[in-house]
Amino acid sequence: MNLYLRYFDRETLVHNVDEALDFLRAIPEIEIDDELEADIRDYVSSDVYFPKRYKIRPRIYFIIIKTTAETMLDFKQKKALHPVPASNNSLDRRDLASVTMTRLTEERPGWYEGSLDFKRVVLVPSTGKHEYRDTHFMVQCKANSGQDCYNRIIEHLRGCVDGRSQFPSAKGKNFHFRYLGMWK
Repeated sequence: MNLYLRYFDRETLVHNVDEALDFLRAIPEIEIDDELEADIRDYVSSDVYFPKRYKIRPRIYFIIIKTTAETMLDFKQKKALHPVPASNNSLDRRDLASVTMTRLTEERPGWYEGSLDFKRVVLVPSTGKHEYRDTHFMVQCKANSGQDCYNRIIEHLRGCVDGRSQFPSAKGKNFHFRYLGMWK
C-alpha cells in the first residue's frame, strides 16, 4: 500500500509511513509531534481507505490517501483505485438494483402492505407559515405489484396532502412493501 500526500502545491507518492513523515517534516509549516505521528501510523495500518485530512491551523490541512498506484502518473490517472472488498454472497450494486426493480415490477395480484416516508407540507398555526415535516405513511391495499402499490399510495396522498409535499421514488430507501397474500 502506497501513500499520496498533498499540502497545497507540494505532493508526493511514498511507499511507507517513514517516507511520509520525512516528507511532512520537510515542510516548515507542519509540526510533527508524537500524537500526530501516532495518528498517521494508526491510519496507515488500519483498514480504512477513505482519505484522511489533518488540520494544521484554521482552514489549512494536509491530506493522506492510501493507494495501490506505483507511480504519481498512475495515481493521477486513477489507474490504481482501491477495490471494494466483496463478501462471498454479496451482489454487485447494479445486480442489487436490477433485483430490486424486478421485485418491484413483478406481477403478483393480491394484498400488499406498503410504507412510505415523505416530506409533508404542514401549516404552523403560531407563525402562519408552512414547513416540511417527515411523515411515515403505512397502508394495506389491493395491488398487482409493488409498483402498483406505490402508485396507489401516491395517488391517495396527492388527494389528501398539500401539493408541495415531496414523495420519494419507488426505487429508493423510503418506500418498502411486502406481499401479504392473494385476495379472495
